[in-house]
Amino acid sequence: MTQDTAPALPASSSDAPSPHEGGGNGLLWLLAAVALLFAFLRPRAPMDWLRLVDWQTVGALAGLLAITQGVEKSGMLQAAAQRLLARTHSQRSLALLLTASAALLSALVTNDVSLFLLVPLTRVLASQAHLPLARLVVLEALAVNAGSALTPIGNPQNLYLWHRSGESFVGFMGMMLPTVAVMLFWLFAAAWLLVPRTPIALKPETEAAPVQPRLLALAGVLFIGFVVALDRHGLLAGLGVVFAVFLLTYPRVLKGIDWALLAIIALMFVDLRQLAELQAIGSLLNHWPITEGWRAYLAAIVASQFISNVPAAILLDGHVRDLPALAAGVSVGGFGCVLGSLANLIALRLARLPHGLREFHRISIPFLLVCAASALLLRLG
Repeated sequence: MTQDTAPALPASSSDAPSPHEGGGNGLLWLLAAVALLFAFLRPRAPMDWLRLVDWQTVGALAGLLAITQGVEKSGMLQAAAQRLLARTHSQRSLALLLTASAALLSALVTNDVSLFLLVPLTRVLASQAHLPLARLVVLEALAVNAGSALTPIGNPQNLYLWHRSGESFVGFMGMMLPTVAVMLFWLFAAAWLLVPRTPIALKPETEAAPVQPRLLALAGVLFIGFVVALDRHGLLAGLGVVFAVFLLTYPRVLKGIDWALLAIIALMFVDLRQLAELQAIGSLLNHWPITEGWRAYLAAIVASQFISNVPAAILLDGHVRDLPALAAGVSVGGFGCVLGSLANLIALRLARLPHGLREFHRISIPFLLVCAASALLLRLG
């Protein structure tokens, strides 16, 4: 695909279809079917099933989804999108700006929070102009996986491995920098190649939703309070306040929450944790020479494709002695399959893309192969 003649996606991809189209509810039914299969093959008590779910993660996502809906309903994103489009002249420059913003934010405020800030904005941009929405969102998903790998606080697997490594904050960043540099290089190359240097064409103006400063301020206050509650391990209290306030003041906000996304995340924990518990998996890991070097790196990438990079980091930690190789592998392993990283699913669901999974894999799988090979050559060199 050439740099300047890459065709934009059809205008229909810029619309805002039902959120049920976003990540594909086919994935929801697939995860549910796998859970039923495990229930038949490995029966367990109802409370044991509930313990498989990381409720801290699911609850945090529920609160953030509600707050994000508040920001969207406030009309602020529409106003911000208008200003951004007035200052950006080509699709490529917009793509590079959004990609760089996603990578930078993810290193500072985690990959998930970055997506909650940028993907809704990108969707609104595509409602006001003819833009390749699917490509922009996929690039943002790749960007948060790459950028968050730099710092110990960028994503859950880094936080876990940082505590295990004993490295200082700066020391961990130094360990991750070569791999992150490779990922960012290919990320911006992908943005350059996939998004043409076409002037941005605005759509016919529609009546803009009025900005509601009170709702925006309320969402901002709730966001700060919710983050503080999470930091102090007060998830239930924080979640209760967020939902109660919206229910009493702006109940329509709660109607826009993507409940299917929360079900998908919960079922992912149920299925993947049971998969990791299988005796055959443990035996396989014990017999494979994956303790160090390129074998550890590749094992982390492959495991991430099947059980996501956070469970892969935890599962392989007991078998891999080369922590830098493990950290690099689970970071690169966030690319490829949509299950490689939780951020991939969040991005697609927030974007509400028709055929989002197909477009994601069309870009992400080649991106994984190129990044994995490049980072491996760098390590061997």
